[in-house]
Amino acid sequence: MPHIRPVSDLRNHFAEISKIVHETLEPVFLTKNGHGDMVVMSIEQYENIQYNNEIFAKLKEAEIEANSSDVRFSHDEVFKQLRQRLRKEEKG
Repeated sequence: MPHIRPVSDLRNHFAEISKIVHETLEPVFLTKNGHGDMVVMSIEQYENIQYNNEIFAKLKEAEIEANSSDVRFSHDEVFKQLRQRLRKEEKG
């Protein structure tokens, strides 16, 4: 269930809101005059969202590239290439 609080709680109950966002890793939605105004979340959760968005963007990019080419690689081929790259980086 989402946590919805009036924006005044940010000032009056900051410690409680901070505890909620850190313990639950869920955002607190703040309202102003009965309408949504802001979202407060922990830095950890914000970074998780950013990381997931980056992964999604990379997967979308890979999907677009895959749709524009018939070239496919097996699991073994991909990991063989990755291992070779890692060895080169370790040496160089």
